[in-house]
Amino acid sequence: MKRIFIIHENNEWTIHLTNRLDELGLPYEDWFLNKGIVDMTTEPPEGVFYNRMSASSHTRGHRYAPELTNAVLSWLESHNRPVVNGTGALRLEVSKVNQYLELNKFGIRTPKTVAAVGKEQIIQAAEKFNGPFITKHNRAGKGLGVQLFHTLDALKSYVESEDFEEPIDGITLIQEYIQAPEPYIIRCEFIGGRFLYAVRVDTSEGFELCPADACVIEDLFCPAEEKEEKAKFEIIEGFDHPILEKYEAFLAANGIQAAGIEMIQDEQGEIYTYDVNTNTNYNSEAEEKADKFGMLELAKYLGSLLK
Repeated sequence: MKRIFIIHENNEWTIHLTNRLDELGLPYEDWFLNKGIVDMTTEPPEGVFYNRMSASSHTRGHRYAPELTNAVLSWLESHNRPVVNGTGALRLEVSKVNQYLELNKFGIRTPKTVAAVGKEQIIQAAEKFNGPFITKHNRAGKGLGVQLFHTLDALKSYVESEDFEEPIDGITLIQEYIQAPEPYIIRCEFIGGRFLYAVRVDTSEGFELCPADACVIEDLFCPAEEKEEKAKFEIIEGFDHPILEKYEAFLAANGIQAAGIEMIQDEQGEIYTYDVNTNTNYNSEAEEKADKFGMLELAKYLGSLLK
């Protein structure tokens, strides 16, 4: 029997999808690709294949899961199996360099970014920036390696210290810091290559912006200090912007059907796009308030492909 195959390496991020598939009565099978075999002399099973492989897999002890997934996706595509977020999506998931270069092809502005391998080269790359800048990992997810620096000396101290985080692929990105008039970014969610909704994400507490429930870190309770509770994730009702058309064209050209794209507006009103998440997650609290459910829509989309 044909079914939906879910390719991933993190059960905490797939449980919400499988719950929705169960709710809709759709048959599925879990492919947990932290290790495995790809027998290229055989044919893949019949069905729809959804790739949820993450760039941050190495932080969960699955160092070569993306490489294995790339082999599996290539095998599936060679047999013309329907794949949601295939090799094109994975190529961008594991490389922000590839993301930015591809976004620029569609007239989508990205922050000034320089890639460097080697500690000396990181410092040399930072010399190209006049104002504040950030570092981040090329193959990241979960805000890996994101640090804000106001001076070159501060970067030198960090790079030469024990706190320096070596990127899994060796590539550190140095990127201009976009100063927003208010501490938030906007994340646009797409399913089936079409815009679903936009989320306002509060960045006042740092760069950890993963919306998944499994990523949420509860605030420490301090009885001596009361503060107004503010939702970190809030779905924007009726969001519309000309950039959405460019985003959809970008996704279509790269074979990406499900994604979250993050952008920020500077003090002059310019929009910068800085991250594409092809392994996208949704925040349940924000969805409950807005009565919009990404995983339900994704399950429906996968079901439509199966039929």
